[in-house]
Amino acid sequence: MMRTILLAAVFFTGATAASAQVFEFSVSGGVSRFGDAELIESNPETGDPRITLNDGFRLALRGTLNTYRFFGHELGYAYSRSGAEIEGASSDIGLPIHQFGYNFLAYGTPEGTRIRPFATGGVHFSSFFPPGSSVYYGNQVTKFGFNYGAGVKARLTGMWGIRFDVRQYNTGKPDLFLTAEGPSGRLKQTEISFGVSLNL
Repeated sequence: MMRTILLAAVFFTGATAASAQVFEFSVSGGVSRFGDAELIESNPETGDPRITLNDGFRLALRGTLNTYRFFGHELGYAYSRSGAEIEGASSDIGLPIHQFGYNFLAYGTPEGTRIRPFATGGVHFSSFFPPGSSVYYGNQVTKFGFNYGAGVKARLTGMWGIRFDVRQYNTGKPDLFLTAEGPSGRLKQTEISFGVSLNL
């Protein structure tokens, strides 16, 4: 029995080493571009003003497990701060967005190489908080979506690296302003970010 356990332990240890699993933790910063996305159309009959979502900044945390030579799995969280522009108002209204998601990564070069371009696709959900609300009150509007993009990672030392990401997130439009008709269509958010990574 003891011999069987030892053999199994040796086998699984060898299998883990052979798979060359590498874990990465990264912090990135950049911009969220919405292309002046329209949340609400102007409607004179109901009195709804036109409301658009402007560009903002974005901070992202990602944990990536590279399980095989050319593939990886990534869990991520991002915080975006954008502005909602209401037709006729003198200034924008701050609009925070919290985003969580999973992405699959396919690399163009094998694990262990210095520079690794990649393509990615995944699913996410975005929690939008109405103007003046707090994350602690639970009054966010959550929408699900999908995303895709590409990037490149470069190893600087044995543990440290850098990364560059360009991704587009396709999400349902949130009803944050309780207008008569509400929003329709999809919200397209483009991420352009640069970050540093720690390889474990």
